[in-house]
Amino acid sequence: MFEWVVGVLVGAVLLAALARRVGAPYPAFLALGGVVLAVMPGVPNLRLDPELALTLFLAPVLVDAGYGTSLRDMRINWRPIAGLAVGAVAATTVAVAIVVKLLVADIPISAAIVLGAIVAPPDAVAALSVLAHVPLPHRLTTILRGESLLNDAASLLIYRLGVTAAATGHFTLSEVAPAFLLGVVGSLIAGPVFARLYLWSIRWVPDPASSIILQFAAAFGVWIAAEAAGLSAVLTVVTFAVTVARYSPERTAPRPRVLSYAVWETAIFVLNVMAFVLIGNQIGPIIERLHADQHLSHALVAGSVLLTVVLVRIAWVLPASGIRRMGFAAKARVPKGESSDLGDAFRKGIAAGGREPPDLGPGAGFAVSWAGMRGLVTIAGALALPESGPNGGFPYRDLIVLTAFTVVLGTLVIQGLTLRPLLAWLKLEDTDPVGHEVGWGRAEAYGAAISSLEGDDSDIAKALRREFRLVVEEAEEHEEGLAPEKLPADDARRRAIQAARERVLALRRTGEIGDDAFFILEQEFDWTELSATPRAET
Repeated sequence: MFEWVVGVLVGAVLLAALARRVGAPYPAFLALGGVVLAVMPGVPNLRLDPELALTLFLAPVLVDAGYGTSLRDMRINWRPIAGLAVGAVAATTVAVAIVVKLLVADIPISAAIVLGAIVAPPDAVAALSVLAHVPLPHRLTTILRGESLLNDAASLLIYRLGVTAAATGHFTLSEVAPAFLLGVVGSLIAGPVFARLYLWSIRWVPDPASSIILQFAAAFGVWIAAEAAGLSAVLTVVTFAVTVARYSPERTAPRPRVLSYAVWETAIFVLNVMAFVLIGNQIGPIIERLHADQHLSHALVAGSVLLTVVLVRIAWVLPASGIRRMGFAAKARVPKGESSDLGDAFRKGIAAGGREPPDLGPGAGFAVSWAGMRGLVTIAGALALPESGPNGGFPYRDLIVLTAFTVVLGTLVIQGLTLRPLLAWLKLEDTDPVGHEVGWGRAEAYGAAISSLEGDDSDIAKALRREFRLVVEEAEEHEEGLAPEKLPADDARRRAIQAARERVLALRRTGEIGDDAFFILEQEFDWTELSATPRAET
C-alpha cells in the first residue's frame, strides 16, 4: 500500500507538470489518471469512511478559498456571484433531478436531488489553474472565485437535506425550515467567533511548524464543531476563513506566513490527488457489479447528466449577462443637458463608491458559462454517501458515484482542455485593476517608509531614504501615480547575492565551513534575494 501511495504521488506530480506545459487544469489530468486506476489490474483497495470524506476534503479547501477572497470585490460583484452560487446551483440541481427521474423511474426523488446537488457546484481549482495561464479580466476571476466559495454552501445544504430525506423516508419543508434557518444564522455568527478564538491563540504560537499545524487543526476543528452543533459546516468554515484573512496579517510574522502558503498549496494538491485516486478506486468495482444490460442504461444516465450540467450553466449565464448589459446601458445613458462624466465613468467600469462595474460583453458571459468544470467538491459529495446502514446503503449509490465521476471527467476534459484556446480567441481585455492598485499601494508604502526614517541621520538611513525616494519620484512622474515593481538597487543586490552564494559554495567544497554554517548562510541569502526579486520571477 505504501509503495502505491508513493507511486501515485509521483505520478500526480508528473501529470501536473504535463498539464502546466500544455496550459490545462491539472485536475483534468488527475481525472484521466483516475480512469487508468479504475481499469488497471492489481490496484489495492483504498477505502475511506464516507463520514470522513466531506471533512477531510472540503474543510481545508474552503479555508484556503475563503482566505484568498476579497470581500470588497465580492460586494461590488455580488449580483453575478449570487446568481451563479445560488440560482445556477438550484437550477442545475432541479434540472438534473428531473432528467434522472425521467430516465430511472424508480429512483427516489431525494436521491435524484442529491445527485443534482453533487454535480451542481463548479470547482475553482480547475478553473483558476487555467486562468493562471491566460490574461483574464479581474472581474471574471473575482466572479469565479466568489461563486466557488458560495456555491459549495448552497449545494451542500441541498445535499444534506436530500440525504436526510432519503434516510428518514419523508421530508416536509415545515419540519426542517426552522432548524435550517437557525443553522444558517448560527453559522454566520459561529464562524467569526471561532476566528476570534483562533486569532487569540496564535499569539502564543510563534514557531512556524506549530502555527501551520494549528491552522489545519482549526480548519478541521471548526468543521467538526459546526457539525456537532447542528450548524452548516460549510458556512461556518467560510465565515471563519474570511474573518481570519481580514485580521491575521497584522498578527502573523513573515516567515510563518511564507511557509504556510507553500504548505497549504501542497496540501490542496495532495487532497485533489487523494480524491481522484479514491473515486477511481471505486469506479472499477462499480462497473464490475453492473449486469451486462445495465452498462448502456448507466452510460445513458451519466451522459445525460453531463450534458444537462453543461447546458443549464450556459442557459443560465448567457441570458442573465445579456439582461445585465441592457440594464447597464440604461444606467449609463446620460440625459440631455447633463455632464457625461458619470456616463463615462460607468462606461469605463469605475467602481468608486461601491457602484457595480459594467458588464464585460457577451464574450465574458460565454467564458464564465464555459468555466464550469466540476472537481473536488463533486467527488467528495459522492464519496460521502453512506455505503451501508440500517436500511442498507444510499439508494442508487453506485449510479450516483459513477455519474458524478463522469461529470467531473467530462467537464474537466471537454471544458478544461478547451477553455484556454477559447479565452485566447475571445481576446477579453482587462485594465489590470489589481496591478494599478499594487503600484499605487507600493508608492504609498514607500512614502510611509521614508517618513519613518525622518530624523535618523545614520549612513544606512540616508541610503535607504535615497533608494525609497527614487521610487516615490518615479511614481510621481507616472501619469497614474504607480510605483515601479523593482527598487533601484535590486539588480545590483541580486548580482551581489549571487557572488556571495558562489563564494560560500566554494568554502563548503574546500571544507573551510561546514554544512551547518552553509545552510544558515544559504537561508539568509534566500530571504535577501526574495526581497529583491519581483513577484513574477519567483
